[in-house]
Amino acid sequence: MAEAAARRDVRLWVEFAAFYALAPAALFVALPYVNLYAAIAATMALGLVLLHVTPGWRWRHLWDLRSLRGTGRTILWTSALTAVVLTALTLWLIPERFLILPRQRTELWLGILALYPWFSVLGQEVIFRPLFWFRYGHLFPSGRARILVNATVFGAAHLFFLNWIAPLATFAGGLLFAWAYERSRSFPMVFLMHWIAGGLVFTLGLGLFFYHGAIPR
Repeated sequence: MAEAAARRDVRLWVEFAAFYALAPAALFVALPYVNLYAAIAATMALGLVLLHVTPGWRWRHLWDLRSLRGTGRTILWTSALTAVVLTALTLWLIPERFLILPRQRTELWLGILALYPWFSVLGQEVIFRPLFWFRYGHLFPSGRARILVNATVFGAAHLFFLNWIAPLATFAGGLLFAWAYERSRSFPMVFLMHWIAGGLVFTLGLGLFFYHGAIPR
């Protein structure tokens, strides 16, 4: 029994490395030649297949709105903290772009707010929260280790933007998302938190650092 469990964990470590190290590295190299959102969708689809065969996984986890009970205060304070930090960062780095989308390109801004969660947030959250916790979470010795590793791979997955803002900001955001998910196991909660954080990024003016079309090559 112990030997079988050890073999299973070795296989899971290989999967983990493929998903959270090799796949981002491949995207880093291939991005000029592939569509970013297609890559996210394909990775999410594979992640969902792996979740389907993971013991203990239940599909209702993704849409169980009952898990949002009691999370309102957490969503509010984390969103407020995110807004303050991102506002300060925008005014420090690119004050001339502060609120540029809502001020000058309102329709584009509203389109981003409406479509971004479904084309970007959903895939990222499936991969970095349920897949990470349900399939690979037991590989780490504690909740703190899971949170730190999760935030690290989440930030590293954004290195392809070729600036320091994207991985640093997503590492910090990843700490909040991972902490919230470790405590609540609520996918709707972290989905909303990520949606709000991403919306703030594009609203305040930092979207320049998270837009793949602006990546220098």
